[in-house]
Amino acid sequence: MRWIAVAASIVLLLTLGAGASAQKTPAPKPAAPPAAAQPQAPPPTQPSQVVMPDAEKIVLLLRNTLITLNDAMQTGNFTVLRDRGAPDFREANSAARLSQAFTDLASRGVDLSAVSVITPQLTEAPSLDQQKGMLHLKGYFPGQPVQIDFDMLYQTVGGRWRLFGLSVQPASSAALPQSVSGDTGVSGSKK
Repeated sequence: MRWIAVAASIVLLLTLGAGASAQKTPAPKPAAPPAAAQPQAPPPTQPSQVVMPDAEKIVLLLRNTLITLNDAMQTGNFTVLRDRGAPDFREANSAARLSQAFTDLASRGVDLSAVSVITPQLTEAPSLDQQKGMLHLKGYFPGQPVQIDFDMLYQTVGGRWRLFGLSVQPASSAALPQSVSGDTGVSGSKK
């Protein structure tokens, strides 16, 4: 599976214009107030640091994503899955494209609802890309007779983790988790 991720940056420019006075004689300048009475400028704000979510938050992210995918596959309506994603995910994936991407999974009759009560097993340590604000999670939900392998990418948007890339593949629970390359997966990308 290929992940294309380009961090979007927003630059806000404020332009302040200074008005000119048309008076011939300058107005007297008031005396400066004492130093103690002058308002202090707030310290410059630094961009918020992206923090690795705790284990409980990671489980919630995974469960919510897969339950939303399950609902989409059951109803054929992938709009909510699309709308819950990061802006670049939404831009790159229409509801129709998501439906097409998960057609094989839906046609197999895979029911993902068990992920709401099963604890996921991570096959790789969660990784965080501070500069892009991306969180990568890879693992599986054990189950009988099928386990669900996943590979997910989340992006922080407005302080919340939003889906950026998704790969889900059923696997025989008798086998060890396999790589999720070449399986059903979609991602967001900025052009």
